[in-house]
Amino acid sequence: MTENKPFEIARETLKQLTIRKLAPTPVNYQSIFNEIAKIPNLPVFPDEQLRKIAQALPLKNPGQQKQKGLLDSAIGQRNWQGVESALLGYAGFVMSSATSQGSVDAALTKSIITTAPPGLTADFMRQIAGLVENALPALGADDARFSVQAGELLTALRDPATELTAAKTMLANFSHRLSFAAEDQAEVKSTLLKLLQLIVENMGELSLDDSWLKGQTEALRMAAALPLTLRRLDEVERLLKDVLFKQKDAKGRAMEAQDELRKMLATFIERLSLMTDSSSGYQGKMEESVRLMEQARSLEDIAPVLKEVIGATRLMTADALAVRDELQTMREKTQATDAELSKLHQELDRVSAQALHDHLTGALNRKGLDEALSRELSGLRRKGNPLCVALLDIDNFKKLNDNKGHATGDVALAHLAQVARECMRPQDTLARYGGEEFVLLLPDTLLEQGIAAMTRLQRELTKRFFLAGTEKLLITFSAGVAQVATDEAGDDAIKRADQAMYLAKRAGKNRVLGG
Repeated sequence: MTENKPFEIARETLKQLTIRKLAPTPVNYQSIFNEIAKIPNLPVFPDEQLRKIAQALPLKNPGQQKQKGLLDSAIGQRNWQGVESALLGYAGFVMSSATSQGSVDAALTKSIITTAPPGLTADFMRQIAGLVENALPALGADDARFSVQAGELLTALRDPATELTAAKTMLANFSHRLSFAAEDQAEVKSTLLKLLQLIVENMGELSLDDSWLKGQTEALRMAAALPLTLRRLDEVERLLKDVLFKQKDAKGRAMEAQDELRKMLATFIERLSLMTDSSSGYQGKMEESVRLMEQARSLEDIAPVLKEVIGATRLMTADALAVRDELQTMREKTQATDAELSKLHQELDRVSAQALHDHLTGALNRKGLDEALSRELSGLRRKGNPLCVALLDIDNFKKLNDNKGHATGDVALAHLAQVARECMRPQDTLARYGGEEFVLLLPDTLLEQGIAAMTRLQRELTKRFFLAGTEKLLITFSAGVAQVATDEAGDDAIKRADQAMYLAKRAGKNRVLGG
């Protein structure tokens, strides 16, 4: 070990990061720090060692093979919890396999288990029974044999007389069947989502002019994407009802307009026919008048003919004026109907735009945030689970806009939103609050966990540059986090988070503080 003090090592580490032109990531910092301090640079996650262990595991039954696959996946994702779950699941199948290898092993296992404290064993079995019972509703009741097996397992786990060895064997068999039931449910959910996507696409194809429907259908596609949660399903239901209602209303109004135009067209054809008949009669009278005038021998013979011509002309003029007035009225009605349809489409476009997420970042807009916050507050008051609200503001955003232009600023906003979505859990919500401010809703999260989540997002941003032309740019943010009280309004919690964010800015930026 070096005799240098920790702060001297830290200062030298930062210097070496600059000299070697390395990104200031936690891994690079730790590597150089350990090098200067002469500390062994052990990997944070022992990938190679765990893979060797996984390769050495025997695979004697399908259950062990499945758990081995889950273990490999968890190692690839560097997920300690997944590694632990896979190893525990594998151990259950080892116990199941061991009981079939001979009475000596079974007797030995039984003798070991029966020496365990009976109180601890009974309590553990009751907890497992509760876990199994709570998981059953999510798996459906289509498989009758699975339901029977689950009932038998629950009875055995709650019976104090049941031997632990027998219970573990039943649990291992149930776990094996459970894996297939879970895969079936996952496949069912995936297929239902595909059907929903087809319905949404078909709605656009069947519409003669679906430009006003684009906003809702796009929002539906985003809401129906994996991973799926109850909150997102509620959003899908709301959007789908909105789309169907507006589609039905628009179709009804369009049909009314078509009927009105059809009636006006029929009236126009009828009046045109009357004008044709009138014109034909008038032409006949004119031809007869010409013939009579040719035969006239005196002024007295011409006078009656002129009177007849004048009368026929006046009648023709009156008919033409009446038809003109009626056609003018029809034209005005057509123009009014066209204006009404145009107004309807404008209103549908306006409502569609309101239903969209923020067009630049893909996050929820203020209207979407209000609805999401209302749902989360209802869950908080109904279940009592903690809820955190985080408000973040990009540091030096005005300077970025002034120096690089607003187009680069837009790219920075979209970049932050993309990184945030990749770091968030499925149940979390991201919304653009305004300008360069974003709000995150973090359900089932205590204040310390919310601060840690925002700090992780800051670290992730230090690894992710975005390009402004050929120049790499790094953005940071300051954030405030507030845990919502049971009787607190959502706006009040956001105000507390905003105050904490302001303090973080005052403290030097690129910080996260609790409010």
